[in-house]
Amino acid sequence: MSFLDAPRFRAAFLVVVFFTLFASDAWRYSISWFGFGAVVVAIVAVAVLLLVRTYRSGAWAWQELPIPLVLFLSLATVSLAWSFYPTATLLGILVTWLTVIIGAAVAVTYDWAAIVRGLSTALRLILGLSLLFELIVAVFVRRPLLPFFTLADIDSYETIPKLLYWSRNLLFEGGKIQGIVGNSSLLAMVSLVALIVFSIQLASRSVGRIAGSVWVVVAVGGILLTRSATITVALAVLAVVVLAILAIRRLGSRGRVGVYAALLALVAAAIVAATAFREPLLALLGKSSDLTGRLDIWSAVIALAEQRPAFGWGWVSWWIPWIPPFDTLAFESGVRQLHAHNAWIDMWFQLGVAGIVVFGILVASIALRSWQLAVDRPRVTPGAIEPYSALTLLPILLLVALLVQSVAESRLLVEYGLALVVILAVRTKLGTRAAG
Repeated sequence: MSFLDAPRFRAAFLVVVFFTLFASDAWRYSISWFGFGAVVVAIVAVAVLLLVRTYRSGAWAWQELPIPLVLFLSLATVSLAWSFYPTATLLGILVTWLTVIIGAAVAVTYDWAAIVRGLSTALRLILGLSLLFELIVAVFVRRPLLPFFTLADIDSYETIPKLLYWSRNLLFEGGKIQGIVGNSSLLAMVSLVALIVFSIQLASRSVGRIAGSVWVVVAVGGILLTRSATITVALAVLAVVVLAILAIRRLGSRGRVGVYAALLALVAAAIVAATAFREPLLALLGKSSDLTGRLDIWSAVIALAEQRPAFGWGWVSWWIPWIPPFDTLAFESGVRQLHAHNAWIDMWFQLGVAGIVVFGILVASIALRSWQLAVDRPRVTPGAIEPYSALTLLPILLLVALLVQSVAESRLLVEYGLALVVILAVRTKLGTRAAG
C-alpha cells in the first residue's frame, strides 16, 4: 500500500493543508519565507500525486471540472499578454495555480466528513496556539513582539507601525489580539469558520458533546477577542441563512416561496437601513466613517481600474509592494497594503469587468449547488426518504462567510479564500463522484 493510501497520512496531510492556508504567516514569521516555501513545495508535491492517483482511479475527469473555474483560471493566465507588470503577473499566476491544485486535490480526494475533520483539527491548532502565543507574550515578553523573520525594513521606520507586529501584547489590555496569524481580522475569520465547523460537528454528533461545546466556546472567545465588525455582520447574515434553511427543511417545497419572499424583503430592508443609518451603524460596529481607511484605498484602486475597465491591469493575486503601481498605491498606518480590502474591486482592477463576470458566475454556481445541497433531502437510495444532515450546511455557510468578508478583504482571491472556493466548486460539482 502506498503512503498516499494510509489513512493517518491522508488525515495529517489535510490538517497541514488547512493550517497552512489559514495560518501561512505563522510559518513565514517563525521559519522564514524559505521555510514556508519548503512547506508549500511539499504540500503541492503531495497534491499533484493525489490528483494523478484519483484521476487514474476514475474519481474525476477533466471534462467534469466546473467550467466557470476553468474560465477564471484561463482569464488570469492569459492576462499575462496585456499585463502592466508581466513579471508580477507571472508570479501571481504561479501562486494561483498552486493554490488551485491544492484545493482541487482536497476536493477530489476527501468527502465532506473528512474535510470537516481536517478543518476542525487545523482550526483547533490555530486557535489553541494563538491563545497560548498571546498568553506567553502577555506574561513573559510583556511588550509588542515583531516576527522572527520579516521582509519589512524595520530600521527605516522612526516608529514601527503597529501593523508590522506579530503580537501587540493586547491580551490583558482589552485590545484586539492577533494570534499566531499576526492579524486580528484574519484571526476573527478563523474563529468564525471554526464556529461553523465546530457547530456542525456538534449538530451531527461527530464529536463528544463536552469537547465540542468547549471548542465552540473557544471559537466564540476568538470572535470576542478580535472584535471584527465584518465578522459581526457575517454572524448576523449566517444566522438568517441558517434559519431560512431550517424553515425550508421543515416546510418542504410548498413553503419555499414564502421563505424566499421573506428573505428578499429582509435583504431590501437591510439595504435601506444600512443606507439610512450608515453613521450610527458604523459607530455601533466600532468603525469610523471612512471604514478604517478603506474608502481611501477603494478610491485609489477604482481610479486605476477605470483606466483599464474591460480586462484590467493584469492578474497579480497578492500585490507586489516594490513595483509600480503598488509601491505607491495604498498605505494604511504607514504600511504598504497588499490588497484592495475588497475582493470585487480588486478583481475589477486586476481582470476588469471580464474578471468580475467570470468570477461572479463561479461564485453564483457554487451558491446554487451549495443551497440545493443544504435544502434538498439527500438522495442516496432511490425511492428512500433520507434524513437531513447537518454536514450539508457546510458549503453554503462557508461560502456566505467568504462573501461577507469579501466586502472588506480580498482574501477570497488568495490562500484559504481561493482554495475554499475551489474546494466548494469542485466538490459540489462532482458530488459523490469524487473519491472519499
